[in-house]
Amino acid sequence: MPAQLLSQPNPPPDPSHIPDSILSLRVDVPKNVLSSNELDSIRRFRRAADYIAAAMIFLKSNTLVEEPIKPDDIKHRLLGHWGTCPGLVLVYAHLNAIITRTNLNSLLVVGPGHGAPAILACLWLENSLATFWPKYTRDRQGLSALIRGFSVPGGFPSHINAETPGSIHEGGELGYALSVSFGAVMDKPDLVVCCVVGDGEAESGPTATAWHAYKYIDPAESGAVLPIVHVNGFKISERTIYGCMDDKELTALFVGYGYQPRFVEELNDIDQDLASSMQWALDEIHKIQKAARSGNPIVKPRWPVLILRTPKGWSTIKSLHGEYIEGSFRSHQVPLPEAKNDPEERKMLQAWLESYKPSEVLPNGEPSEEVLSIIPKEDKLKLGQKKEAYAAYEPIDVPAWIDHGVKKGTQESCMKVVGKFLNLVTHSNPTSFRIFSPDELVSNKLDAVLEDADSGRNFQWDPASRAKGGRVIEILSEHTCQGMLQGYTLTGRTGLFPSYEAFLGIVHTMMVQYSKFVKMAHETTWRQPVGSLNYLETSTWARQEHNGFSHQNPAFIGAVLDLKPSLARVYLPPDANCFLSTVAHCLRAKDYVNLMVGSKQPTPVWLSPEEADRHCIAGASIWKFASTDDGLEPDVVLVGIGVEVTFEVIAAAALLRKLVPQLRVRVVNVTDLMILGPQGSHPHALEDTDWDALFTGDGESDGKGRRYIHFNYHGYPVELKGLLFGRHYDDGFGYDAPESYVSLSRRCCRHSRRCKGQ
Repeated sequence: MPAQLLSQPNPPPDPSHIPDSILSLRVDVPKNVLSSNELDSIRRFRRAADYIAAAMIFLKSNTLVEEPIKPDDIKHRLLGHWGTCPGLVLVYAHLNAIITRTNLNSLLVVGPGHGAPAILACLWLENSLATFWPKYTRDRQGLSALIRGFSVPGGFPSHINAETPGSIHEGGELGYALSVSFGAVMDKPDLVVCCVVGDGEAESGPTATAWHAYKYIDPAESGAVLPIVHVNGFKISERTIYGCMDDKELTALFVGYGYQPRFVEELNDIDQDLASSMQWALDEIHKIQKAARSGNPIVKPRWPVLILRTPKGWSTIKSLHGEYIEGSFRSHQVPLPEAKNDPEERKMLQAWLESYKPSEVLPNGEPSEEVLSIIPKEDKLKLGQKKEAYAAYEPIDVPAWIDHGVKKGTQESCMKVVGKFLNLVTHSNPTSFRIFSPDELVSNKLDAVLEDADSGRNFQWDPASRAKGGRVIEILSEHTCQGMLQGYTLTGRTGLFPSYEAFLGIVHTMMVQYSKFVKMAHETTWRQPVGSLNYLETSTWARQEHNGFSHQNPAFIGAVLDLKPSLARVYLPPDANCFLSTVAHCLRAKDYVNLMVGSKQPTPVWLSPEEADRHCIAGASIWKFASTDDGLEPDVVLVGIGVEVTFEVIAAAALLRKLVPQLRVRVVNVTDLMILGPQGSHPHALEDTDWDALFTGDGESDGKGRRYIHFNYHGYPVELKGLLFGRHYDDGFGYDAPESYVSLSRRCCRHSRRCKGQ
């Protein structure tokens, strides 16, 4: 069966065996919110946006179909996803209307990321596109530019990304919209994020866990998420799980999660149905928040969720060549794929686009007054111009770490020392810093952050941590931690994600998607900096006394190394003082993906706080106390990159001093991995002269030839080889150790050259 077989469009689910009594737990509301004028305006807005979205997929000229569509009017390649667009337009229109009516402070997070035509159409109608992209003016010329340029080089892509005003979530990879939304509302008590979750996305594991995220929302200190599950019944070529569940099954599911479900499915009166449902949901949110903020919180409040059932590709053609289109997977992308070459399909396209009556809702290429009437009048209330989405960064107050350093020559756990420092950070930033951890803080010896109630956990269903202002979110889902961290960071705050080394790779692709968002944000003129995405990786492969092989995997280092050089930062501090310096730096840095790798077990403190500060600013340095070259050209250079492997390097140097005393050995420690690449390959890459000063030159000056450099590296050798490739004598490096790798860096944000933009 190459594709789903259908006996009818928009097929209903088979009835379940759950007792009908379960339906008493779904919510019914009167459908009387909209006046006749508001109802007419919303319908006109929807027609205008649906028209623009469909035209973007097909047309390059004749953009208002004022004459019969010719083959030359149609794009050479038809790219885009129509199926989700009518539902997204419906939600956007009603969110606009309720913002206009109530001055609601809201963001929209769109899970069906390929619904960009719908969102771009709405942004054009509210004049947010022209605010950030002047060529998309709200007139005939700007509309033609938007339609003509969609999904072609130089125009908007088919998915929502950082170029889309109002967005805080990279479209494409599904599963993360809900957790991003919950992260965004944390510590923003007046913000309501409306999150559309597609029923395809709802099948993903990350979404399934993210439904629990409201259990970490204290309504006294944070805003709220209004989830709208868009059940249109189909994925690319198959029915969805939610689409095959009847109302009783979905009611049981969401009541079990702890929500109050409200079904929006009356297609003949969908606008009154959705408007009334959204108003009910906001009233419930405000009731929960008012109780918490008045000192009488509702224990285990049941937050609202809307389940929106509309046909896939609603309002497109009904059928083509004997196959259902509307209400079918065949409307998922391009309903009329041969419109350019097939006269019959071209005629159907003409009729479809004309059914929206563009001359009424877009006279002369501009929105009619009725369409404009539901758009908020103040720019600051428009969904595409919310400061929270592009200009909300608040630098945190990072205490002076050097005052909390530990004594040189002692044995200290990097994580215990860092945990005490993070406790200070949480107290200094009670509304702008959080830690997102997959149930590993105690195991990772960071539990000093849990010593005080107002810096501890924030699990609202546990009486021990409820309503205490805790800064720690511990949920055993790396995906949910990552999504929350992204939402929290992109709305202006700073977070930290500590994890077992072996399991941080679970969020590899999420991290990459986030980096794409930041990369494209850098290419806009209007997105301001955000805090860095900060990972703290411990419980490493080198010390797994009671776990073993299953907990050994340093591959996340390579994942970060593969990012754009402007974003990637990897640090392997060798001791507790260096780790303090690195954490303090990363929490202050902006727009990077920072990975810090270190041990939780007690290890030697090699450097004093002052020495550690200089070492971290340099990124790498010669450790004279462990070297035997007396400042002369060495015979061999031993390089340690990582905690335990540096201990091995120092032990090896001591053995060589005893066994081969005439051998001149230089010990170098690298704490910033990015310096190893060839000059110019990364903002931190050492210049050749600096490289030679540390690792020796080509040996021509003294006629002794090249010195051997042995790297004892925490990660995989292939990563090291990739970094060193292109250095002027990479055949002199030793790779024979299984975990052999290097990491050097002279430039961190505290160094003058980085402060100048490097």
